[in-house]
Amino acid sequence: MPRRLTGFFAHGRLTAIPVRPVVRHELLVHLTDTLFDADRAYSEREVNDAFRTVHDDTSALRRYCVSDGLLVRERDGSSYRRVHAHA
Repeated sequence: MPRRLTGFFAHGRLTAIPVRPVVRHELLVHLTDTLFDADRAYSEREVNDAFRTVHDDTSALRRYCVSDGLLVRERDGSSYRRVHAHA
């Protein structure tokens, strides 16, 4: 885990979603790299279950990941995929 993110975690759980976009993006990259395989599609329920292991606001994490281009959502909402390259 990147050093500047450690203050956002306690006992393996995310205590707050960073407000600063750069730090939030770094957190989201860490989470998507850790929680999702690159070569697999996930249902919304599976994405929520994965995010729930670290934070209760799964919809915010999911939305941020999609808007930051880290997860791609099918137009019909049927599945999500992790994007391979992170900037």
